[in-house]
Amino acid sequence: MTSTAILNHRHTGQVINTLSLPSLIRLVSEIDDNGPISHRRGSLQGAFGDLTRHQLRYAIDVARALGLVHFTDHAPARYRLTEAGEDLASVYDTVARWSRTHQYPNTARDFVTRVQHTLKLLGGNGVVLPTEAAFALGQLRTTLADWLQTHPQVLNAVASRSSHAGDETEHAA
Repeated sequence: MTSTAILNHRHTGQVINTLSLPSLIRLVSEIDDNGPISHRRGSLQGAFGDLTRHQLRYAIDVARALGLVHFTDHAPARYRLTEAGEDLASVYDTVARWSRTHQYPNTARDFVTRVQHTLKLLGGNGVVLPTEAAFALGQLRTTLADWLQTHPQVLNAVASRSSHAGDETEHAA
C-alpha cells in the first residue's frame, strides 16, 4: 500500500478543510515561528490582534482536539506545539513554498492564503496544472499523507468533531 492511500480515507476532505482554517494556520505558524505563547494576560490576544476572540478560541479548541497544541494552565509557556503541531508547521511551510514557486494561486499574497488554496488543491478540486507543478503537487500529497500516517489521531478527531460540529468555515484572517 502506498503512503498516499490514506488520502482516500472518507474523512480526508474534512481534515483538509479543518487544516485550511485561517486561524488554525495562523496559530500553528505563530507558535512555530515565535515559540510558545505565555500565560501573561493579553499575550494570546496580543499575538493575534487581528483575529476575533471567537476565531482565536475556535482555533485553540480545534488545535487541542487534533493534538496539535498542548495547553498548560499554570506553566510559563501556556500554549506550545506538540510533535504533531511541529510537523504540521513543516507541512504548512512546504505547502506555502510550493505555492510561491508555482505561483498558485496567482492572487495569493500572504502565507495563510497560499496554504489554504494549496491544501484545497491537494483535496483534488480538478485544477489543471503545468506538468512540473503537477509533479511537485504529487510530492505535496505524499508529504500530507506521511503526516496523516504519522499522526492518525487527526483523522479520528476530525471524524468525531464532524459528527457533532456545525459549519467549520470562518472568515479569512
